[in-house]
Amino acid sequence: MDCAPRVGRRVALELQRKPHIATLVSSEFQCEVSVIVPARNEEACLADCLRTMVGQQGVPYEVIVVDDHSTDATRSVAESFPVQVITADPLPPSWSGKCNAAASGARVAKGKWLLFTDADTKHAPNSIAAGLHEALECGAGLLSYSPKQEVRGFAERALMPVIFAELAATYPPKDVCDPNSPTAAANGQYLLIRRDVYDAIGGHAAVATAILEDVELAKRAKQAGYALRFRMSDVVSTRMYRSFPQIWEGWTKNLALLFPRPRRLALIRLGEFAILASGIYFFVDTWLIGNLIEITSETIATILFFVYFIKRIRKAHFDWLSNALAMFGLPLFAILLWNSDRSHKRGVVSWKGREYSARLGVPQMPCGNARTNAAE
Repeated sequence: MDCAPRVGRRVALELQRKPHIATLVSSEFQCEVSVIVPARNEEACLADCLRTMVGQQGVPYEVIVVDDHSTDATRSVAESFPVQVITADPLPPSWSGKCNAAASGARVAKGKWLLFTDADTKHAPNSIAAGLHEALECGAGLLSYSPKQEVRGFAERALMPVIFAELAATYPPKDVCDPNSPTAAANGQYLLIRRDVYDAIGGHAAVATAILEDVELAKRAKQAGYALRFRMSDVVSTRMYRSFPQIWEGWTKNLALLFPRPRRLALIRLGEFAILASGIYFFVDTWLIGNLIEITSETIATILFFVYFIKRIRKAHFDWLSNALAMFGLPLFAILLWNSDRSHKRGVVSWKGREYSARLGVPQMPCGNARTNAAE
């Protein structure tokens, strides 16, 4: 059931009627939502996130920042805001760092709902209330938004629409929300789950070894009979990666796990790029030396193929410039996907100064002082 338009109108009316409640809840309010922000070496973006979390409107809430043993100024940044700051528990064997930090935050949370969000996100003033009201309206035990993606520079603009268009095709929100479909997905950048649902499916302890813990939580919730709600939303935005090394490390960790046949998909997208590139070449060449019939046929073929490509890419909801550059993201996507699959087959991937078993998500040994700022 698609209840988004109806929910949007209801949320707007509710926010007008309800008193605005800023920063952390006081003792006179019952906490509805506990916002949990796992943060490891996030000094570059955490302040922007917390500025948008403090002063949210329409619902009593608390914000808990979990310092995941950062080696930079992450904790100092967090402590400069009126939020609760805790240190993640020591990392247990076989746990991923993010699962451990999220579970540490959940243990001290007081809310009826838990909102897990990343340190590199930015939220609209009604982000928490909008998610809560939509979840209640749709009867969802778990609601997740895919945020608006902020992209800068050629590599980000070319690559990100390709990846998110592929995700939209692999995990259609309509299927995720359908209780009769086995498809399940969630985005850890905004994952709102009812506390009793979280506890019933075992929380992050149940997915402690998973690299894609958000997707695994959604799978467990749906298999347990709880309704999922998943869609793109502009109430939260993020810039996932701020340099090419971060892009390489982050997508190497994730891509092969997101798609069922990564190498086959990589070859398909390389083939698509070859067809697009050759179409442009022959189109130009035909206009220079061809006759009218050849020009007409080449023009029609090239336009049709590009229309098909852009129609698919537009499902990722990026700006026109990024959509226009997405063709050049196809070979980069194929290379990253192939490298991700190779890394997982070798058994080890790196993330935020830790190495994990690609099969179990098990932390291995430190791999240097990686002060990255990408989304976990």
